[in-house]
Amino acid sequence: MVLCGPTFLGPNVYTKPPDGGWGWVVAVAFFLVELFTYGTIKSFGIFLQVLMEEFGESNSRVSWIVSICVFVMTFNGPLSSMLTNRFGFQLVVMTGGVLISSGTITTSFASSVNQMYITYGIVAGLGYCLTFLPTVTILSHYFSRRRSLVIAVASTGEALSMFALAPAFSSLRDLIGWRRTMAMIGALQGTIIICGALLRPIIILPQETETSESSPKNEEAQSTDLIGQDFVRNCPVEKVNCNPEERTLLTKEVRPDVQPSLKNNFDPAQGQKNDVEVDEKPSKFKLLDFSILKECSFILYSLFGLFATLGFFAPQLYIIELSVSRGVERDRATYMLSTMAVAEIFGRFLIGWVLTLNRIQNRKLLVLLVCVISMTVDLVGFTLVTEFYGLAVCCAVYGFFMGTLACTHIPMLAEDDVVGLERMSSAAGVYVFIHSFAGLAGPPLGGVLVDVTENYGSAFYSCAAGMAVSAVFLGLVRPAKRGRLCTKRTFKPNNDTPHIVTEGVNEAEKLTGSTDVSAEAHEERQSCRDVA
Repeated sequence: MVLCGPTFLGPNVYTKPPDGGWGWVVAVAFFLVELFTYGTIKSFGIFLQVLMEEFGESNSRVSWIVSICVFVMTFNGPLSSMLTNRFGFQLVVMTGGVLISSGTITTSFASSVNQMYITYGIVAGLGYCLTFLPTVTILSHYFSRRRSLVIAVASTGEALSMFALAPAFSSLRDLIGWRRTMAMIGALQGTIIICGALLRPIIILPQETETSESSPKNEEAQSTDLIGQDFVRNCPVEKVNCNPEERTLLTKEVRPDVQPSLKNNFDPAQGQKNDVEVDEKPSKFKLLDFSILKECSFILYSLFGLFATLGFFAPQLYIIELSVSRGVERDRATYMLSTMAVAEIFGRFLIGWVLTLNRIQNRKLLVLLVCVISMTVDLVGFTLVTEFYGLAVCCAVYGFFMGTLACTHIPMLAEDDVVGLERMSSAAGVYVFIHSFAGLAGPPLGGVLVDVTENYGSAFYSCAAGMAVSAVFLGLVRPAKRGRLCTKRTFKPNNDTPHIVTEGVNEAEKLTGSTDVSAEAHEERQSCRDVA
């Protein structure tokens, strides 16, 4: 068993991702984390009007509360990845739960919007960062074949919060006031602490290293690959609770930077196994792998997330006030959030099922692109409709496609068309860091447009524009991974002749059986030889 920092439940050991087992407990924990993180943020719109009236502030000033929260949550994605790699999933998520609960409860005592910037924006926002990313990362490793479906179903906690809790908290706000309602929400968010304790690490024993069928102990002594290999490689070898033989196997496989030194070879004639010495002086370990920034496909996918974030939060924040401005009673306008939530649940279920189909396995990015384009059209529709049923239809369509995107855009990093499962932990942190700036600018930009035009429909223009630009970048991700957009110049180690290496060439060679990927690449190689 590998121990990095305090652990409350020992790791689970499997020979392959179980597609079940303790993974179902992790899925329930992720459901509750979604319920009290993204679900709470999206339901913050129920406090918008009352905060404006109590503190005498404008739309844009109050909107900065959510913007700062989202920015802190996403900007500190790399920090979340590094802390997870160093201390493990459980401790990080539990710490995040403490920050969320205390930040939200403290917000109920705030006497100005500026204080809310700190209590809810910074304190709770940092807690959101430390809970969501580690939970979705470990859940991705407990499942393989059913990963998309399980994450889609578990992520419905976000939609359930909008469907059930938003109207309930709205009624509670009218009954006992917004301060006590906010304090109650903070108390409920303490559930995340328990969820963090349930995130047991998972160890995979590769089947190809099995050396004996007679001893069950040997099966447990296989080399291990802990979820997010970064997490295990940072653990000192001396903290591994196993016998010397098991420790050697663990060190060879999990920490390739530690090289074993064989005193003697195995002698089959004598049937003896000689001792193995392990050099326990590893090279410096990186808590976060920034080399992914060299991949063109990841850069394009991050730009997709950057601009798509502009359309993620503003609709939930402004839909109630938009409905009221179009003549809908405020009590009925509250159910617009519920309409979005119900449709979002269907969207999550459908996209989870679709992405498990065999014919879709190599077209997942294309499915995501269709959803982005459809959401862009719907966001434009919000600005055109003028009555209750038109708004309800737009909310339903938006909620459906929001569900398809919300539960896939981060797990999609595990696909080979983006970065792959091995580097997902680091990639997720850098990815959310990049699109954090859009989360900071989105709601205030909508608030400024509302203040200038005195029309809540104007806030949806920025959302639609961001989604349209994100669709362009998303469409370029797969061509970039196949080497059709980005090339780089390298040198052979034993030859002075330079040559062109195109990103994705190896994959193309495997598919076509040819080393000549394109005539253009051949011409570039030839020109380099001529220069040499």
